[in-house]
Amino acid sequence: MQSNASSVSDYLNEVPEERLKAIIHIRELCQQHLPDFDESMQYGMPSYSRDGTVEIAFANQKNNISLYILRTDVLNPYRDRFPASAIGKGCIRYRNPDKIDFGLVEEMLVKTNASTGEVC
Repeated sequence: MQSNASSVSDYLNEVPEERLKAIIHIRELCQQHLPDFDESMQYGMPSYSRDGTVEIAFANQKNNISLYILRTDVLNPYRDRFPASAIGKGCIRYRNPDKIDFGLVEEMLVKTNASTGEVC
């Protein structure tokens, strides 16, 4: 679901209470590990861009929290850690916020910051 929020802070005000803690944690990890990226609202969700290209985004969806890791060289090595139903071309879908492996998210963000690979 796309949001019409004009800022990430406004977006957070729309997130249901049961997912808010997880979404805030993802944002904090992005801010910590993507210091040279621009935080903005792109495609109706919080996004992190470098040189005008979105590389990371996340969203509260109807049935899950979606995390977009758009560098193929970063996401592809982790594909086997997710059920096929939970991962797409550049999107990881977390149905239960309590089961998000934030250590793994952090690892992918660190690798995104260092990557110059292809963006899907």
